[in-house]
Amino acid sequence: MLYIVPTPIGNLQDMTHRGIEMLKQASVIYAEDTRTSKRLLDHYDIQNEVRSFHAHNEHGVVDKLIEMMQRGHVIALISDAGTPGISDPGFLLARACHEHDVPVTCLPGPTAFVPALVSSGLPCDRFHFEGFLPHKKGRQTRLKYLATLPHTFVLYESPYRLLKCLDQLMEHCGPDRMACVCREISKLHEEVKRDTLTALHEHFSIPEKVKGEIVMVIGGNTES
Repeated sequence: MLYIVPTPIGNLQDMTHRGIEMLKQASVIYAEDTRTSKRLLDHYDIQNEVRSFHAHNEHGVVDKLIEMMQRGHVIALISDAGTPGISDPGFLLARACHEHDVPVTCLPGPTAFVPALVSSGLPCDRFHFEGFLPHKKGRQTRLKYLATLPHTFVLYESPYRLLKCLDQLMEHCGPDRMACVCREISKLHEEVKRDTLTALHEHFSIPEKVKGEIVMVIGGNTES
């Protein structure tokens, strides 16, 4: 069977006891980047074999993994951080497992957008998770659509494109739309900054402030 195992997005202590046990029991661990995962595995003394499973090879290895599991192997899938399948490889393998009657279990655990959404103080009874926007083609179309949503929406963004994204959000949502930028979640320099889009742009215009993984939570269009 396949175990999808979330891994910490910052503090290694966020790893669950069950996740550690599943990684130790698996026949083999498939990781997005074996070098990144080594730090986590070494920290918890997990000695299992680790192989690569990432965006550039997942199409080519899915059939092999299905064959392994059909022969009785238990495979654990992890990404660099968070839950595989959420803006990380995992969807193709989970779908293939269902198509071949291979059991799939996803353990509960870390994913960046949930703590960002909850800590933002913006309405989260209903929300839209967008993830990463297209870099070029289709980006403006998506932003135009997102600006019309009556409920909160969530974006992932690179620190190098944060100011550009805030500019585009101001253009489509208006400068006074409330939003929250969360960075370095669960790490030493975690920051949760909520304000208008204009004020957030001013705050993060200082270069040294734009570091770490970014989650953006934007309030809904109250006029919709």
